[in-house]
Amino acid sequence: MPTILVVATTGPEAQDYRGYCLEAVAQRYDIVLITPAEPTWEREFIIDFEIADPDNAQALVDAGQALAERHDLAGVVTWTEWYLAQTARLARRLGLPSSGPEVMEGARNKAVARSLFARHGVPSAASMTAHSLLEAALAAETIGYPIVLKPAARAASIGVIRVDRVEELPDGFAFAAAGARDGIESTKVLVEEYLDGPEVSVECVTHRGHTTAVAVTRKTLGAPPFFEEIAHSVDAADPLLDQVAPVAAAAIKALGITDGVSHVEMRLVNGRSRLIEVNARIGGDMIGHLVQLATGVDLACAAADTACGQTPDLARTRHSAAAIRLLYPNTSGTLTHCHLDDDFATDAPWLDQITFQRTLGDTVALPPDGGDMFSARVGFLITTAATAAEAQERARTVEEHLDLTTEPHIPGARSARTGHA
Repeated sequence: MPTILVVATTGPEAQDYRGYCLEAVAQRYDIVLITPAEPTWEREFIIDFEIADPDNAQALVDAGQALAERHDLAGVVTWTEWYLAQTARLARRLGLPSSGPEVMEGARNKAVARSLFARHGVPSAASMTAHSLLEAALAAETIGYPIVLKPAARAASIGVIRVDRVEELPDGFAFAAAGARDGIESTKVLVEEYLDGPEVSVECVTHRGHTTAVAVTRKTLGAPPFFEEIAHSVDAADPLLDQVAPVAAAAIKALGITDGVSHVEMRLVNGRSRLIEVNARIGGDMIGHLVQLATGVDLACAAADTACGQTPDLARTRHSAAAIRLLYPNTSGTLTHCHLDDDFATDAPWLDQITFQRTLGDTVALPPDGGDMFSARVGFLITTAATAAEAQERARTVEEHLDLTTEPHIPGARSARTGHA
């Protein structure tokens, strides 16, 4: 089998959300890995590795060259958002296929992406950069409330908040600025037009400049003013795909992406597609797995194929649906119960997976107590069905048999319990 270099993070969360990617690619490629820490669960899927911090440019190059000396590499890929530009630089250094580091930097920097969308006529949101609260206030007056504040170079809804009135702006700007501090390509805050409409993402594969929209992911968001995604569903028969595919392809072309898998987020405003952002990698929250369950298309293998200059196999072999529900407590506090009824799970063959990422006694913190919703996430569950509506209904049924309880830290507050006691 050809050998591919994967740049990835490690640890339990990487296993929970990206383990399926490594497992799938290992069926078709010999994998050599660069990761910041000693591999553990990854070892059964790889043939060699180097330990290096991908944020350290020289360390990453040294590790990549060491692996290139030991193996005939066909390509290099990452599905980690924070490593996109670094991996592209490494690919260029090793003479391997890549869209280029400048392209990945543009995709990572939302301010740059917005300017490229405008230049190429891709429908997007009005956006302005703010270095201070004063600049944010001026931008908000220009754009008009409600607005969205977000870090220019972050992901996973970190630091993203809606502000409806000028009185809310100071706290909102502080929240977004805190999220922006760890940005690699930029630490700026964007002030953007609020796009009012349902949110979807388009899962795309681009090979030699031609983009194929594989599936649409419908999203369920948590309570405002935050934009945390709490559920997703994919239906192979979704009629929306034909409508959103051209806009997604135009956005990818505007950024200059020639090869790879992209997760293109947009909102439907008055029935028309408006771009939020393009993530130049497989979508998080197990979306790639949902796509495979619903359509049979393996996005992880498609990412590996395009990284190696090979034509990806995008033939649909399934025509069904899948849904994921991300599990959160109703209140911040100490996790005291986390259990799914065993008898129910045995009688639910359509329950593809349930994963708990917290242990009893852990502290879970919802915003604004925690920096983002991920700090409160307890796990996730995945269901399958003939349609997305049925898969979502089955996910809600699973939640009814789930005992998830937290003991609040606030004196006098009552504990919150979801599902059965």
